[in-house]
Amino acid sequence: MKFVIQKVDEASVSVDDKVVGKIGKGFLVLVGISEEDTTEIADKFVRKMVNLRLFEDSDGKTNLALKDVGGQVLLISQFTLYADCKKGNRPSFVKAGNPQKAEELYEYILAKTKESISIVEKGVFGAHMKVSLVNNGPFTIILDESIIH
Repeated sequence: MKFVIQKVDEASVSVDDKVVGKIGKGFLVLVGISEEDTTEIADKFVRKMVNLRLFEDSDGKTNLALKDVGGQVLLISQFTLYADCKKGNRPSFVKAGNPQKAEELYEYILAKTKESISIVEKGVFGAHMKVSLVNNGPFTIILDESIIH
């Protein structure tokens, strides 16, 4: 599993020129799911994401988590996070999860995030999407399998 987390002032996702998800202050999260991923792994990623202290406190230190600032989350499925570019110039995506299993796990991640965060928006799994964001910082964090070992 991979999460690319961007702290944003606002973000949105469109499909066929129609906005399907939009948030204010919070995290835009690109979610990559591999064949080996499980709900147990997803639980660890969601727990880590919602508790990351990336927002400034009154002293200007990054000591506040999403829930502390009323932050929102926009989750976008992105199998291309598993692109393998070692051979040739055309990426291979064989390490990405089976689409049916990946969609089930993506929906699970959405539900788990909603247990902690009141506003959680999403893209459309498997669709061609256009994502817009105003990155604050810029602040981008990558969570990968190293957080579970």
